Amino acid sequence: MLERRDKESLLWCSPEIIRSDETILGSKAGDIYSLAITASEIITRKNVWDLGETELDLEEIIYRVKKGGANPLRPKLESDPNIEINPSLLHLIRDCWSEAPSERPKIEVVRSLLKSMHNGRAGNLMDHVFGILEQYATNLEQEVEVRTRELAEEKKKSDILLYRMLPRTVADKLKLGQSVEPESFESVTIFFSDVVSFTTLASKCTPLQVVNLLNDLYSTFDTIIDEHNCYKVETIGDGYLCASGLPIRNGDRHAQDIAEMSFGFLRSIKTFRIPHLPNERVNIRIGLHTGPCVSGVVGLTMPRYCLFGDTVNTASRMESNGKPGRIHISETTNHYLTKIIGKYRTQSRGEVLIKGKGVMETFFLLTEDDVDDPEQ
Repeated sequence: MLERRDKESLLWCSPEIIRSDETILGSKAGDIYSLAITASEIITRKNVWDLGETELDLEEIIYRVKKGGANPLRPKLESDPNIEINPSLLHLIRDCWSEAPSERPKIEVVRSLLKSMHNGRAGNLMDHVFGILEQYATNLEQEVEVRTRELAEEKKKSDILLYRMLPRTVADKLKLGQSVEPESFESVTIFFSDVVSFTTLASKCTPLQVVNLLNDLYSTFDTIIDEHNCYKVETIGDGYLCASGLPIRNGDRHAQDIAEMSFGFLRSIKTFRIPHLPNERVNIRIGLHTGPCVSGVVGLTMPRYCLFGDTVNTASRMESNGKPGRIHISETTNHYLTKIIGKYRTQSRGEVLIKGKGVMETFFLLTEDDVDDPEQ
């Protein structure tokens, strides 16, 4: 029965076979019809009945072929204008899919007509088809080359975006379907910054202006990060989190890299302007801490590279307990900058009560302006 047949295979079946309520293995006239449908695919270089590109779906095509009528549905014989097709071949195809089986030419007639199209040379339909294929083979190769270049360009763009969201080593593993194991780092320096009085500043802006403000500010910061061996982990609102010493270890340079980046941030905000608030100035607090840390990728739908450990919490406390325009650092970071590296100057802030940490001695990392103006 028809219900058990593969409906897609009916696209090559003649109308009388589709209409039949009995299982028909085929007929000579039906084979001629199928030959015409196959020839139309070759001539037009499209799927059978242009399925997927036309407005008609599989069910509707089969229904209209089965219905027949004075002007039955047939594939469109629209060939590539750059390829010469023998008009006699097109007429032959139309005769072969005639609605009435008796009007279709027999195979002997088809063979004779194809032979005459070849100027009397012996041949078959495939000989003619191969001649057509040779005409556009070169064009096809060029089209494949263009599409390959376009694909490579799009892949390059997606890789650039991916490497901005995740460390390269992590992104490469995820692209290969490999799991990313948590990694422990003995010593890294964590950077936190926050826009001072951001809530007040945002209240003077529309939501779109807030987005543009943060985008301009973070774009400035991103440029500075690229100049140093630091990694931007994430931004949360007006908060900015960076690290050095991970995901690529760099010995004891992590504290120096973060310090120089912090100086760059403070210099940049001196010239930063808000287009819609020309009289307002942006200021930031910066907090640094050095210590061990663990990194890992969290999530599947939107994987995030996250940092874990008390070092991250302490750096956040350094920022929240800092002062506008100053770089507030822990005793550990102070030791790295003044003892191990040795070329930086700091100022003790004394003992400060840090939430969740108790009393800690903290320091301010002095910029060139701080050194020139000790009273600041």
